[in-house]
Amino acid sequence: MSDDTEIAETETDGELEQSLFEAPPMGEQERMVEAILFATAEPVTVKELNDRMPHGSDAAEALVYLRKRYEGRGVNVVKVGDAWAIRTAPDLGFLMQKETVETRKLSRAAIETLAIIAYHQPVTRAEIEEIRGVSVSRGTVDQLLEMEWIRFGRRRMTPGRPVTFVVTQDFLDHFGLESARDLPGLKELRAAGLLENRPPPGTLPQMGEGDVDSEEETEEGQSELFED
Repeated sequence: MSDDTEIAETETDGELEQSLFEAPPMGEQERMVEAILFATAEPVTVKELNDRMPHGSDAAEALVYLRKRYEGRGVNVVKVGDAWAIRTAPDLGFLMQKETVETRKLSRAAIETLAIIAYHQPVTRAEIEEIRGVSVSRGTVDQLLEMEWIRFGRRRMTPGRPVTFVVTQDFLDHFGLESARDLPGLKELRAAGLLENRPPPGTLPQMGEGDVDSEEETEEGQSELFED
């Protein structure tokens, strides 16, 4: 076999190998990129696209065509950092929102804590524990804060400057109350077994007893106990 024949055979083998790995048409590459982006929840980089696609594909170029094709559609091809993804068009995001009503049942500890705060606000954690006779878990307070039924009040100007808790406008609105004065009396609450102890005399204002004048006098007497 002559040298010319060997060269011809080598060229033929090279052309055959190149044809076996010929890149798909750009239209097909565009479809591939589209399929990958639709099936992947997380954004995909151009390198990851090229690694998944046939040899010789150009994902970057396919993205240019795909992005243009989706302009003005319900979903768009968007760049997220150095990756790409298919996302709902910004002006149609409201269609993806769904409002649900979540029913959350308060534990007995949360009900007792909420009642104490409502009737004796502003009240510290230590005072809540003294009234209940047991410690108040952080989870109970966090739950009430998360529901936005209580909030932090002013700190007491006493050693340690403990923070106080008060009920919020959301709490009053939820129970159809104009103010904390519209709450039922403490006797009713104790009759229901929600409050079993009274705070030490002179420690906390006796709210909810129906004595408005007494309540106002107590608040005035305690004003100097809190920082502004």
